[in-house]
Order: sequence, then structure tokens, then C-alpha cells
Amino acid sequence: MSLENLTRNYHDIISNLGEDPERDGLKGTPQRAAKAMQFLCRGYDQSLEEIVNGALFASTNDEMVIVKDIELYSLCEHHMLPFIGKAHVAYIPTGKVIGLSKVARIVDMYARRLQIQENLTREIADALQSVTNAKGVAVVIEAKHMCMMMRGVEKQNSSMHSSVMLGAFRESFNTRQEFLQLIGR
Repeated sequence: MSLENLTRNYHDIISNLGEDPERDGLKGTPQRAAKAMQFLCRGYDQSLEEIVNGALFASTNDEMVIVKDIELYSLCEHHMLPFIGKAHVAYIPTGKVIGLSKVARIVDMYARRLQIQENLTREIADALQSVTNAKGVAVVIEAKHMCMMMRGVEKQNSSMHSSVMLGAFRESFNTRQEFLQLIGR
């Protein structure tokens, strides 16, 4: 992502909205907006291998591991407006566990791309499964979408919930129910 090109594009957007990008309040805004967009979309510059960085550790634990209430911030790929929420991620280890912060970093990496929530949920689950070779992986995301709140139907109290259940979470009703109870759903 070229800062220079993004800055020029934001300058054009502001002009095309009928504003003067050179007026005092907007001076510097095109570059600030370009830097913000680079930050919001930094997931494109990251890889799963880089994020995990070898933080897998031998463990005899074969019980459910849950990281819940992981804040996430993403941009809807349809309107480029934010959706904001939290992810709840669980897995059942088979000989190795992943460093705790790596789960949150995986969520962030995929959230920091232009996205729809359904795909984001699947990408997180697939990534954790591929890295840990877990017996099962579960991901639930609940988020509020500005594209639904600020425009269109303007529904302020709506939220979207999505889930992906892999392996034991998909195959076993009891395992799935335990996860959902532990995250308060």
C-alpha cells in the first residue's frame, strides 16, 4: 500500500464530496486518512507463520482451551465501514498448545483485512486448525456493523453472530454445548 497513492486518492475523495482539502480543518487529512487505512488493513502484510512464530508448545492437556472476548475491529468489504465486536475461540489440543497471545493475533490478522464476518469466522477457525492440528476448533463472533447502523436500514441495536465449528465441536453436541455455555451463549 503506497502512502503517496492513498493520500492522493483521499484528496480526490474529499474534493469529489464538494469540500476543499486545502482548508484549515482538512489540511493533512488525506495523509492522516491514508495512514489510518494502512493501519486498519495491516493484516494484508502479515502471514500466519509470522504471527505464530513457532509458539507451539508440547502439552498433555486434551481438554478444551478457550480464549473469549477478544476485541476485533474490521472493515466491511461492501461499504468499507467498520464492524466491531468480539471473538470467542476454543480448541481441543492434541499434543501441543499455542501461545495465548497468538490466538488474539490470529484474530487481528484476519480482521485487519476487508472482510465479511462470515468469512472472518471461517478464516480464524481454519488457521487455528492448521497450526495446532487440534481435535476440534470453535469460533463465535458477535459484532455490530456500521454499514447497518449508520446507513441503509439504520438499526442501532442489531448485532450479527456467526460461528464455525470444526472437528469435535461439530461432531459432538455435548462438546459444542460446553463451549457455548462457557462463553455465555
